[in-house]
Formats: sequence, structure tokens, C-alpha cells
Amino acid sequence: MSNEQKQRIQVPDALREVLLDFSIAYLLEQPGDVVDFAVEYFTKLQESRRQTSFSRDNDRGSVDDSVMSQEDDDEPVVPRFSNRRKSVFAEAYDPENDADDDEGATAVFPKSDEQRARLIESVKNVLLFRSLEKEQMNQVLDAMFERRVLPGENIIRQGDDGDNFYVIESGVYKVIVNDNHVHTYTNSGIFGELALLYNMPRAATIQADSEGLLWAMDRQTFRRILLKSAFKKRKMYETLLDSVPMLKTLQSYERMNLADALVTKRFNTSDRIIKQGDVADGMYFIEEGTVVIKMDQDGSEIEISKLGKGAYFGELALVTHRPRAASVYAASDDVKVAFLEVEAFERLLGPCMDLMKRNIDDYETQLIKIFGSKNNITDTR
Repeated sequence: MSNEQKQRIQVPDALREVLLDFSIAYLLEQPGDVVDFAVEYFTKLQESRRQTSFSRDNDRGSVDDSVMSQEDDDEPVVPRFSNRRKSVFAEAYDPENDADDDEGATAVFPKSDEQRARLIESVKNVLLFRSLEKEQMNQVLDAMFERRVLPGENIIRQGDDGDNFYVIESGVYKVIVNDNHVHTYTNSGIFGELALLYNMPRAATIQADSEGLLWAMDRQTFRRILLKSAFKKRKMYETLLDSVPMLKTLQSYERMNLADALVTKRFNTSDRIIKQGDVADGMYFIEEGTVVIKMDQDGSEIEISKLGKGAYFGELALVTHRPRAASVYAASDDVKVAFLEVEAFERLLGPCMDLMKRNIDDYETQLIKIFGSKNNITDTR
């Protein structure tokens, strides 16, 4: 297709609206598999339309980005927005074209040790920050500033342009949509992020119901740190996963979903990553460094093998649904691994399961060579 033909293609407003709502729901839920989530999302949307009668004069009405930012909500959400600006994507942030040199312009707000400790406590459970590296997390902490509020004060007004993203340290806050009180935050939570991500006006008013303290971050810094870090993380993990032979059976979009589900963990020499006999909580891909696998036999640990960059471990206990068969230790300083929790493993690695089951036979063959017979290793499985 020529550039001229591409320029003539117009995205219908209806399609733009539906895709935006879906994208917002996806970002809030952070599901392991985008396709499964999409099926569930649009099924619920279709059922909702069948059951509910909408007025022609009503835009799909809405709980703001703030309302849908409840991180303990297990049910997929179908957000609906009113008074939406049509040019939502006009200033979409492109992390790929944001030069690294621009990061030097990130704002820094000096803090006392006491302030920093309070801020760390406030953001420790924020899902948006979970995938940040230590350096990026320090950037987030440096860029946030205190805002104290009084009862009755409006922090965000419905229809206004987005300026800041907020993390609640203390206080009670009401969420008001079209003059209706739809939600209350009490001493925890986040709000204001989606208006910044999508360049959309605020879809709700956030009003302080008591004295309180918020931590805020400006729009430019929010988008640069969080979006760019997420972009870099995906690219880094895609490169890592491309080097794992077992994952060659995955489609490209499946590897992308897998990359999004990985969490970086670091270990130093002799740190134990996995303990023999423990219940399996996930598997690991080695990004940097070397690990050593050891098995307890007659009261002492015997080294089974060593693994380096691009290798993986911990999957066998997940496949067999048995306790860990061996312990794994960091064999060098600054071992960096990508961790995939068990729930994501079961969702995302189904296409690789046959290959992993074949690996079990190879694993048992190695153990028989070491311990003499299969009977000697049965209890360790």
C-alpha cells in the first residue's frame, strides 16, 4: 500500500472510541494474554448493550481514569467515557522516537529522608511502577512532589485537560461523574494517569473529603519515564526470548505477551533463587550472569549443572505440578533473571508444553547418570 493510499484511510469515530475504551481497560487490568482479555472484554460489552437501553443523546457515560484505577479489582472493566475530545490520539507519545538525551530534562524535587521514606511506602503497591528498574524507580521518586489538600478542594475537574498524575498517601477522596458520587478512595490509590497517557480530558472530578496528602508527577515526566521504560522493557525481553529455542514455537504476538508478563529480579553470588522442595511459583529466564543447579543427596548438595545467559530453569516443577526438584544459586555477581509467575506461565506457554514435557525425560536421564537409578530420585521430584 502506498503512502498516499494510507493517508486516504480514515479511522471511523466509532472504531476509534471502541479501541480507546478497550486499550484503557487493557492498561488498567494488565492481563497476561491480550487475546483472551479481548474476547472477555467484548463479550461483556455486547451483553451490556443487550441488557441496557441507551439514550441517543448520551455518549457512553463514564467513570474516570481515576475510578478505574482500583488495583484490587479482579473483574475486567468496561469503561465508558463522556464529553470525550475527538482528537484523543493527536499528541500520542512515541517512546521509540524520544531521544535518550531528553531524559536529562526530567524534573527533580529534593526530598528529606523522611519524605522519601513516606513516598516509597505510598508507591510500593502501584502496578504502574512494578516493572521499573531501580534507576527508573529513583527517577520516579525524584520527579514526584508533595501536594497537601483541604476538605472540599477539587484536585481534578471533569472536562479539564490532564496535568498531573497522583498517588494518595493519606486522605479521603470522592470521585464524582456528572454530579454523581461513584467511588471513594481512602488513604490509598492512584488517579489521573489515563488522561495523561491518552491526551484526553478528565472524565471525572476528584474532590478531597478530608485533609490529605498526595504525591504528584507532571504529565511530561509521567509519560517519558513510564511509557519509555515499558517500551524498553518489551524490546529487551523480546530480544531475550528470541534467543530461547523452546519459544520458537510461539507466534510473534505470543512472545510479546510473554515479554510484557516478565519481571526482572537480581541476585548476587551464592544467593538462593530456588529452594529444593518448595512449591513452584514460576520459572526464570537468565538475562545476565550464571546460575548453578544443585540437588540435595544424603545431606549434602551435589552440583547438577550450570546455566548462562539465554537459558531457563524452574519450568519442570510447573509442568509436573510437583515441588522443586533442585535448588538454584547465583554463581556470579549481578545475576539478572526474568521471572514469569505460575499463572502467566499456564496462560502463555501452552504451545510450548509438549517440548517442556520432553525435556523432563532428558532431565531424568541426567539424574540417573548421577544417582544411579530412577528410584533414588523419585522423592526429589
